[in-house]
Amino acid sequence: NNENDRLAIRHALLTAARELLSKSISFSSSLNASTSNTPSDAVAVATFESESRILAVKLAAVIADIATRDFPQRWTTFISDIFVPPDHGVFGLWYVPPEESTDNVNVNGGNKRKGGGYGPLIGIKICLECLKAITEDCTDGDFNCKISTSRRNDVLTGLNEVHHQFIPLLYDLLSTQYSIVSSAKRNLMEMSQYLTSVGRTVSGMSVEERNMYDLEVGRRDTAGRIVGDCLATLEKFCQSMPTNWMLSYGSGADGGDMENGGSGATSANGNGNTNGGECDFLSALLHLLREDTCKLQILSVYCLYQLTQRKLEFNDWLRLISLLPQAIAEANEVSNNEDAIFGAAEGRSAANTTAAESNLLSLVKNYRFHRSLSKMLSQATSGYVAHISDPRVLKDNFTTADGMSAYQIVSSFLNLLADLVAHPSGRVCHEQSNTWAILLRDPQLSSTKYSHLLQPCLERVLVAFLTHLARMRWSDVEDQIHPMSALMEESWDDESDYSLWIGDFRSKANLLTRLIANIQPRLAARIIHEKFKVVFSTYSGGEVRDCTDPTTGQLTQKSTATMQLEGLNQPLDNVLLGFPEWALNANKQDDPSYMDPNRVEIRNQIRCLFTEIANILIAWKPVDCWLKFRRVTLLESLKYYWKYDPTTLPSGIDVFLVYLGEDDPSNGNQSLRDDFVGLRKKSGVALISVSKRIPHHLVPWIDQLSSRVKSLLSIDMAPSTRMHLFEFLSCIATAIEDPAIRSNFVTEVLSNALTNLESPVVREAIGSVDGLLLFLGVQQVGTNPALATNEEFVKRTSSNFVQLFSSLNQLLSVGKRCHEAARKRPNGGIPLPDSQLAAEITQNLQNFPDEGPVSINDLTMNDPFVHLWPRIFPAIIQILEILCTLWQPHYQGNLMKNAVQRYIYAISDDEAYLAKNQGSLSGGGVFGEGGTAGSVVAGWDRRQCNLAPKWSGWFNELRHTCIQLLGLICAQRALFSPEISSMYPRFVSVIANPDYLKAMEHRHLSQYIKQFVEYIHLCCPSTLYQSHVAPIATQFFKHMEYRLKCSWSPILNAGTSSDSTKPLTTDQCNAAADLALRGGEEWYISYYSRAGAYVGELEAVLGEAVVEKNRVELSRSYSDMLQTSLALKGDWNLVLANIAREEQALKKNDSNILETRPASKIKNSSGPVNANGSKRSKFYKAIEARKLVRIKKLSHFLFLENETIAGYLVLSIAECLGYPDAYTCRRCIAIAHKILENVAWVDRYTQLLGQQMFSNAIRVTVAEQKWMVGIEWDMINLIRDMYCRLVLGQYLQAGGQGSGMQQNSDGTRFEQSKSVDKPLQGGGILCVPSDLPRQVFASLSGINPEMVIEMERKLRENRSAKDQKEIIRDLLHTAAECIKESEINNEQAGVLGRANESESTLNIRSSKDVVPSLPEQLVTHSMVMKQNQKVEEADAASYGAHLFQS
Repeated sequence: NNENDRLAIRHALLTAARELLSKSISFSSSLNASTSNTPSDAVAVATFESESRILAVKLAAVIADIATRDFPQRWTTFISDIFVPPDHGVFGLWYVPPEESTDNVNVNGGNKRKGGGYGPLIGIKICLECLKAITEDCTDGDFNCKISTSRRNDVLTGLNEVHHQFIPLLYDLLSTQYSIVSSAKRNLMEMSQYLTSVGRTVSGMSVEERNMYDLEVGRRDTAGRIVGDCLATLEKFCQSMPTNWMLSYGSGADGGDMENGGSGATSANGNGNTNGGECDFLSALLHLLREDTCKLQILSVYCLYQLTQRKLEFNDWLRLISLLPQAIAEANEVSNNEDAIFGAAEGRSAANTTAAESNLLSLVKNYRFHRSLSKMLSQATSGYVAHISDPRVLKDNFTTADGMSAYQIVSSFLNLLADLVAHPSGRVCHEQSNTWAILLRDPQLSSTKYSHLLQPCLERVLVAFLTHLARMRWSDVEDQIHPMSALMEESWDDESDYSLWIGDFRSKANLLTRLIANIQPRLAARIIHEKFKVVFSTYSGGEVRDCTDPTTGQLTQKSTATMQLEGLNQPLDNVLLGFPEWALNANKQDDPSYMDPNRVEIRNQIRCLFTEIANILIAWKPVDCWLKFRRVTLLESLKYYWKYDPTTLPSGIDVFLVYLGEDDPSNGNQSLRDDFVGLRKKSGVALISVSKRIPHHLVPWIDQLSSRVKSLLSIDMAPSTRMHLFEFLSCIATAIEDPAIRSNFVTEVLSNALTNLESPVVREAIGSVDGLLLFLGVQQVGTNPALATNEEFVKRTSSNFVQLFSSLNQLLSVGKRCHEAARKRPNGGIPLPDSQLAAEITQNLQNFPDEGPVSINDLTMNDPFVHLWPRIFPAIIQILEILCTLWQPHYQGNLMKNAVQRYIYAISDDEAYLAKNQGSLSGGGVFGEGGTAGSVVAGWDRRQCNLAPKWSGWFNELRHTCIQLLGLICAQRALFSPEISSMYPRFVSVIANPDYLKAMEHRHLSQYIKQFVEYIHLCCPSTLYQSHVAPIATQFFKHMEYRLKCSWSPILNAGTSSDSTKPLTTDQCNAAADLALRGGEEWYISYYSRAGAYVGELEAVLGEAVVEKNRVELSRSYSDMLQTSLALKGDWNLVLANIAREEQALKKNDSNILETRPASKIKNSSGPVNANGSKRSKFYKAIEARKLVRIKKLSHFLFLENETIAGYLVLSIAECLGYPDAYTCRRCIAIAHKILENVAWVDRYTQLLGQQMFSNAIRVTVAEQKWMVGIEWDMINLIRDMYCRLVLGQYLQAGGQGSGMQQNSDGTRFEQSKSVDKPLQGGGILCVPSDLPRQVFASLSGINPEMVIEMERKLRENRSAKDQKEIIRDLLHTAAECIKESEINNEQAGVLGRANESESTLNIRSSKDVVPSLPEQLVTHSMVMKQNQKVEEADAASYGAHLFQS
């Protein structure tokens, strides 16, 4: 802090820098005078240059650090100290040697400076590094925590005040050094031309010629490095400093002659004008686009990119884009000229190099430049859509000083952008994907009135993106077979890099294609038609045969024909999806907008083009399996076209049906190859996709299609393929108008499944546990283990399972399709006539007759599947009861002792694979490389002849299918019908049996939560909560609190996974069986600790991953279910979002808000939409009114109508706040806010909220554990919500948002809020304040009652959310620091370890600035001038005020 010390340090540093400069000048002079050129001389030069460069960078960093602390108040002469020549100041470092010092170098000495040194320019290097470091430290967010805000502002203000002292110097340096680069390059070109004229090359030069050549290379590179350093500094200026530093231009707007060193700037003594004068850096940067030395052109683009991110004024932006096309054209011309001259000198003459090879070499050389240029041009466009859509541009009524109209300038610039998008490298094209999407989304630019600005570019853009959509074989690039292998290798590192890129590219290209099709449908249709015909004519016949299967000779997935046709699928799909409805729909002849003559012409042309495409695909008869696969995918895309023109639809359906039964001609009677299995699956998926989209067009052919399906079912095919056929027919059935016929048809479709389920064999199998074990071969294998691998027995047992499972699965699949179709009806599946719904909306009725038990007959009017439930529901209950019983401890104890039977409790290989890949299905799959097949049952997998690895999957599928059927019966409301009421007690006794719930594994309970509990909450009529939900929810929430506690306790107590959390393996089965037979608490604690997982012979690490996955998934499923039930996500949350939009539209009196879609959605039809962009149904008001009633009543039921449900639910959420899983915790915080909004005002909850929940939230916050990083503010906001409501008498908006709204108090009691019975509007408060939260705070280490009282005072005075959270954070930080000091070892590993100071939110305020503010107030010349001006203006005003007074 001593001024003398600061001066001494400054003096020492600047003296050292000056001495380094002097030594470099002396060394350079002696080097130029020397004629010696030995290897030892070269080493000495390289050593000196390297050491000088390192020392210069270090000195610059220290000088910049001191300047950051002292400039400008304490070191007012910083700039004038170093930015002057050595002969103009004591410490001057700005030394630019005269050009003659290098021109007169002895040629025999050659170029000794090959090590990248700076020579006498080392002082300039220090100056540039100083400026760059200071600018970066004071503006870059990464450094903001180190330098105080006021200090940063002072430094930046000081730099702006004196920028006229160094900006001209930088411009002059840029000009003079670039002139050296240009001069050296001209000399090199002349030398090259001379060598070419005499038939020689560079490699054949003499020693003297080589010395001369190297000398020019050295001059070029040395000057180029300085220009590069200057541009690096300018990039920081462009990024953060005032734009007038770079854009000041006046009489010297052309920026001087860069090549000849004419800058028009001030002299090097730094005494220039006050605003930079004629230092037009913009023109200089554009000129440097032509210079590839030391990557100067790329550095220039970086500077321009930073400028375009600054939101330039209209005139500045217009000037930039007006100069860019010419500058880029000149850069390309210079590059081509240089390539020709230097290429010839290196032996690449036109005689021995083709034009394609020369072009490829140029593309590879300039790839980085082109990519950065594309990015910069994209930013100059996407960041200035407001300027492009400015009336001065669109109306063409603005002209620049050069006489060019703004419209012409923008149009030329967009054409340049469109030209660049055609670059052969997809990465260059990809840089513009977002830009064109932004332009096309703009309502003005995409409107018909102003579409002429973009229209000339769209064809090139769409063609370019379609070109890159087809995947290329990376092996062709590696083997140099690809015609542009060199460019592809330059663009991507390896195949994985390319695969990641093309996934992202396709995603953005899909959106862009839809946007273009929406705005220019005729153009998009023509281009996709042309692209289709070119690709189809080239590859459809299979003439291009490469990468064929060596066994069959057929094309494979990697064949060129297959990949090219695959590249057509997404464009075709997205063009059709993006079309506005009028472009295809010719049926709305009563709509004038549809019958506009221009639109009619466009529509006829489009329909004609797509009719041709459809006919071509229908007539195509490919032979190769993979070409058939591509045919199916392309036909599937036509579903959007068939919606309006179903002429070729029957033929398309016929193709799908033919391929569903396609046999492998090369395989004889053996099993199908994977290619043909995939073809059948894809055909089935396409069949369902088309039938879901346009079922009404298939109803006339329903009899023929039914017959065709029956004939297909008679052949041998996989169960999944059969399922596709049943789903196909069910989709058609939903379009039948007559409810009775519709229901009868669905019954007929499912007749086989129903017959199987009601057959004596299945009834016997599901009649008891022993019956099911016998049916699936478990009983027999227990007696004779050899049967597990007996081929005949395995085949018979597998057939038994398929018979049972396929019946259930068919019911589930068809039921889901029927329910989907019912929800898509205008009434949304509400079992009331449309007329009654219309009257209800008109009269704004709030009593809903369907919010109660509804008969199955009424439900069948919408859903043709519902009438089947009385037949199938008893069987489902029976199967679930058997499965739940089978998992009881005594059954597990008995079966676990058998070496084979125990595997019915094991996880499957598929589950092991999901745990290994964290739920990802990428990679080779279970049976591929790195798969887990044969890891659970060592050496055996489910494809082999062994029942043991099959059982785990079978029991899992049976359980999950039955649970999903329960969710379906809830969704279809049949569970609440009078016809099912007699079965409901039996149903509850199974589904909510405490013993059955306790015996479930975590993975089973997760499915139970997601597929059943969530559905019964959402779908049960509000009047039936007590009768239908309460019996289930009571047992469920009680059990969940206990299970979660047992599951997480070992983790919380041990810190990391202990032995108790390790999965059960085969070696431990006997001990586990004994424990299970004893039963009791000990068994369940052990069972839950390992998530109930038995992993067989799975490796230890993967087994632990399975346990961790199941534990975490259970917690997440539970929190997600509650969020959905409380309208924090899902359909109910969408209702609240729609209501908020309606309120906003009403408030702003703007109905267009209701039609506004998210940015990712394309508007191809009119009418109101939901907040997520989906179209609203006809009776959306009636549908949302019912959901809103349930939203309100379910919350009230869960929290206020049943003490058992409410107690265990709230307690489980309070405990979940402390479980180390950020996903669960974040969602439970939102649930806790919802709890507070509903019940904070209820006295009975005070202990649970103020003690349990509040203390848990405080504990995990002050513990600062690593898993909490990122959600601390959310937790602090929850603490704030609890404290405000329970202690301070303040209520908040929903979700703990907004300022605290203080209620009046009489000293002992607060007045209740008006929204107490409206949780959606914020809820209420506890009228009598509780001391429990105060006691929790006061019990923390380092916190006393006075500190709590002071915190409360601040919270009452500062009620904004930000202030209150920071007040609480400060108090918690004090407690955390005291706890940290008392901890013996706070370096605990893992997620439970304490976060370090840089990660913890509590430590944000505690970290002090490394560079503090200065006490001296900054006063600059500009400030004084402004103050004087204000005084003069005030005086003038006072004189005028008294002008007529006496």
